[in-house]
Amino acid sequence: MKWFKPLFAIIFVLGAGAAVLVFSNETDNNENEAKAKEDNIVNIISSESKETSEKKNILDSLNTLKTAYDEAILEKTALSKELELERKNVENLMAIIKVSNNPSAEQIKIYRNQLSDLNSSLESRVQEIKKLKSQNKNLLTEIESQNVVMYQQKAENDTLLLKQKKLESTLKDASKLYLSNFKAIALREKSSGTELETTKAKNAKKLKISFTVNGNAVAKTGKRVFYIQVLDQKNTVLGDNKLIEFGNDKALVYSFIVSADFQGKSLSAYGVLNADQFKKGTYFVNYFDKQEIMGSTSVTLE
Repeated sequence: MKWFKPLFAIIFVLGAGAAVLVFSNETDNNENEAKAKEDNIVNIISSESKETSEKKNILDSLNTLKTAYDEAILEKTALSKELELERKNVENLMAIIKVSNNPSAEQIKIYRNQLSDLNSSLESRVQEIKKLKSQNKNLLTEIESQNVVMYQQKAENDTLLLKQKKLESTLKDASKLYLSNFKAIALREKSSGTELETTKAKNAKKLKISFTVNGNAVAKTGKRVFYIQVLDQKNTVLGDNKLIEFGNDKALVYSFIVSADFQGKSLSAYGVLNADQFKKGTYFVNYFDKQEIMGSTSVTLE
């Protein structure tokens, strides 16, 4: 049995070596498994940190985009309603992203695409606003030019109107008739029928009122009517004592009318006021062309 001890020693050594080898492999496996788990956790944490950072970046970009929409809306253009709707879309996306916990990479990609679409939409609207501003500026320039032309035209029209009014006034003054040689005398009548001038009230039977219509080549020709007003000492209107209104809040009480056929040249005209009896005193005579007084005279009876 001499060989038994060496054999046992060899087996012991081999067994110990195998045990060491098995234990070493198990240790290595455990270490590798732990390292793998650690790496996996690090990767998960790193992935979550990256997605969280992406989420924050997208929210920051959306907030900047919302501010840009706010400024565009303040321009108060025809696109303001559309811009308000698109700003609401930005706010809705921000609300969705804020409540999402640990968004996946796919979700982040979707958010990125939506952000890109909103940015593109804003850029398009900004270009439209710039175009509208340019059109408005050109329109304002055109309106200002038209206003200048209209102002100049109005100034010319006002000048022409003023000249026309002056011309009408000049023509009116030029065509106006003027009276002169105002005279009033009392007449008595002889038994033969002859009329003689008198200054005695008891002899006077009528007042003869005469005047001259001055010639005027530009005045209207044809029948012209003049109103004679005779006032006694009590300021009573003698004769017809009729009221005539001229349609411009002007009226006149007259004694009688004198008609004349005016043809541009001077002519003499007269009228007669009859009375049964004239009292002593002064009688005043006023001559009117419509409502405008043209002259006056008087006659005194003793």
